[in-house]
Amino acid sequence: MKDGHPRRGGPRRWFRSSRTAIRLAALQGLILAVVLGGVAVTLVLTFSTSYQDVAARGLVTELKSFASAATSRPHNQSLETFSVEYLQTHALASGGAVLVALPHAGRVQTAGSQSLEGSSIVQAYLKNPPRASRVVSTTIGATPVEMAEAPLYVGPKLAGTVIATADLSAFAAERTRVLALSLLEASIALLAATAGGYLLLRQLLRTVGRITSTADELGRSSLDQRLGDQGRDDEVGDLARTLDEMLDRIQVMMQAQRRLLADVSHQLRTPLTVTRGHLEILARTGSDDPVAVRETIDLVVDEITHMSALVQRLLMLGHAMDPEFLDIQPVDLRALLGDCFAAAQVLDARQWALGPVPDVVLLVDEAKLRGAILNLVANSVNATSEGDSIRLGASLDQTGAEISICVDDSGPGIPPSQRSRALERFSSLDGSTSGSGLGLAIVKAVCDAHDGRVEITSSQLGGAQVSIVLPSARLEKEGGDPS
Repeated sequence: MKDGHPRRGGPRRWFRSSRTAIRLAALQGLILAVVLGGVAVTLVLTFSTSYQDVAARGLVTELKSFASAATSRPHNQSLETFSVEYLQTHALASGGAVLVALPHAGRVQTAGSQSLEGSSIVQAYLKNPPRASRVVSTTIGATPVEMAEAPLYVGPKLAGTVIATADLSAFAAERTRVLALSLLEASIALLAATAGGYLLLRQLLRTVGRITSTADELGRSSLDQRLGDQGRDDEVGDLARTLDEMLDRIQVMMQAQRRLLADVSHQLRTPLTVTRGHLEILARTGSDDPVAVRETIDLVVDEITHMSALVQRLLMLGHAMDPEFLDIQPVDLRALLGDCFAAAQVLDARQWALGPVPDVVLLVDEAKLRGAILNLVANSVNATSEGDSIRLGASLDQTGAEISICVDDSGPGIPPSQRSRALERFSSLDGSTSGSGLGLAIVKAVCDAHDGRVEITSSQLGGAQVSIVLPSARLEKEGGDPS
């Protein structure tokens, strides 16, 4: 029991996965049984049809030979005498029999054909002689036979009936053996396939069960656990690896969220404490002194303004960190930096300059990129004083693989040891409490969303140079020389 919930695992999960494997293996076995049964039946039917066709063709050939010889016999030889001599001189297949019924001369038959006369089927044929040849499969006595009957014509006149049979006992025995062998092989294949399917399914479901158990534990405890290597190079192994990668990303996001909440609560605590303290002092001392009331109101308004600006910048940071909501449009870089330069000059009195800007079109979110550039400009304004220089510009590297949008100033600069910390949220390099400490963090989030990066170096103006570096994939076209 954990957090008031029973743990869904152990023997119950093992039994459930085993039962699932049995059901799936049984379904597989049923399908295989139907398929293998159909194959066995088809094999036996094909074998029977082929064997009977061979026997029937042999009987038909025998009857044609007899009829042809009877037609070409000597004129002084009777049909009965011919039939006796023919049957005595022509060997039949083992178990075969021939019966020749002549209306005015009796019946001539081979040895072993006495059973034909006692057959009701043969008697029916003799009473009503056929007008055309036909072959049927039947049983005479206890013997399966293939029987052919045909009318015997001498010229245009019907002279008698010829009945020939071929013993199919050997065929029946062979068919029984083939059927038994087919069923035995099908049963072995069915058992092997079902058992193999059960073992594979059991192993697969056991792995899935481990993944489910771990996922269940993850949902009830921390995100530190991982599925790990399942020892499988298949879809299940890919699933486990994908889940681990997803958990890594979720854990990073959760940690970043916790850090953000901690930073926000820390940043908001100070203005709230100051505001509450002054209001409490005002409440204790009374409101008779209008100067004290005005000072308290001004201070509270300043703190609220600071908190409002902080919340607004946090919202900007949240939007900048969401790459899925980028509104990518073609943006002329010269026009964009021209607008940013015009907006920057009203911030404060500085020596403003617009440096070289390549004639390129970027595929970016214009609003977010413009906000990031103005954040860099605002940071430079905060780091400088009246009379200092700030320059806005851009450049392509020599290979054309990247484009940099730079803001230079003549302020104190940022020491190399503090440049990475400058990109963190709520960082203050000089210990100052002015500003929100979110400017460079917002710039970094915008760069990350555009697959770029932020670089902090020393400026030729003597202060810091902060650059937004974008990959060439963000270039739609390039023309002209930098001016």
